[in-house]
Amino acid sequence: MPKKQTFETALQKLEQIVKEMESGDLSLEEAVAKYEAGIKQSKFCIDYLDKIEKKITLISPDIQGNLKEEPFQVD
Repeated sequence: MPKKQTFETALQKLEQIVKEMESGDLSLEEAVAKYEAGIKQSKFCIDYLDKIEKKITLISPDIQGNLKEEPFQVD
């Protein structure tokens, strides 16, 4: 059974792809394949962060000092 990818492993893979592409040692075909793999890892990271962002809830006190939950909003 394949291991489920985590955000951290996807980010590490993306960083490695960038290093390999920046080295200038890849053929055009290899560079295109690395680019496609990088896009895949990038999409996974973005989707994961979007999912996590939706789960975040701010907990803050109201006027009476009671805690209330509000959805996290990005300005």
